[in-house]
Amino acid sequence: MKHTSLLTLTLALAAFAARGEDKPLLAIPGKVIYENKLSDGAGAPWKAAKGKWEPVDGVLRGSELEADKHGAVTRLPNKLKDFVIEYEFKFSGAKSTSLSINAIKDHMARISITPKSVTIQRDDNDHEGPDKAVVFARFPTDLGDGWHKVRLEMVGDKMLGKVDDLVAWGASDLFLTEKAGAGFTVAGQSVDFRNFSLSEATLNPAWEDVKATLPKPGEKVAAAAKPAAKKKVE
Repeated sequence: MKHTSLLTLTLALAAFAARGEDKPLLAIPGKVIYENKLSDGAGAPWKAAKGKWEPVDGVLRGSELEADKHGAVTRLPNKLKDFVIEYEFKFSGAKSTSLSINAIKDHMARISITPKSVTIQRDDNDHEGPDKAVVFARFPTDLGDGWHKVRLEMVGDKMLGKVDDLVAWGASDLFLTEKAGAGFTVAGQSVDFRNFSLSEATLNPAWEDVKATLPKPGEKVAAAAKPAAKKKVE
C-alpha cells in the first residue's frame, strides 16, 4: 500500500511539474468536469440568479445591480463530490467577491475576498437556526490591481482555499454531504473572471506532510474589517 501511495504521489508530482502547475496540497486533480476561459462570458450551463454578467474585453464581468438589493450571483448546476476549482479574478471597483459552494439546502463553504482580506470558511448552514459560520482563516492582504489566482479543494470532510500565496484549510462533517452550485458572487461593481476549471479530485497521499506546513484552522484569523458607516439619508 505504501509503495502504491508513493507511486501515485510521484506520478502526480511529475504531471504537475510537466504542466507548470502548483504542487499538490489537499487534493490531486483528476478528470476535468468543466472548463471555460470565460472569454465569451458565462452562458449555459451557468445560471445567473442576481446581478449583471457580461463578456467585457475577453473576460466575464460580474456587477451588482442596485435594483436587486443583493450581490450579483451566478452558479453552475453541478452536484459535486470531491473536486478542485481554479480560476483567476481581478477587482474592477467592487467591494468583495467570493467563490461559494452550496449544500443541497443552504450554504456550505466559501472563499471570500476583499481588496484587503481573504477569508476561508465553513458557512452558516441554516441562517435562522443554531448553526454558525466557522472561519478557518482570515488573512489581511493588499491585492491591489491585476489578476489573482484562486483555488478551492474539497475532499472528504476537508476544504482548502488558496488565493495567490495565502493558503488555509479546515474540516467539517457538513463537507461530507452532497455539494452543489459552485458559483461566483460580487458585491458592488465590478469583478472580472477568467480561466475557470472544475476537476474531480482524490486525497493527496502526502496531505499529512503538507498539512504540517500550513496554519491550523483558526490559527490565522485577523479581525474582520468594520463595515463602512451608512450615509444619512436626507
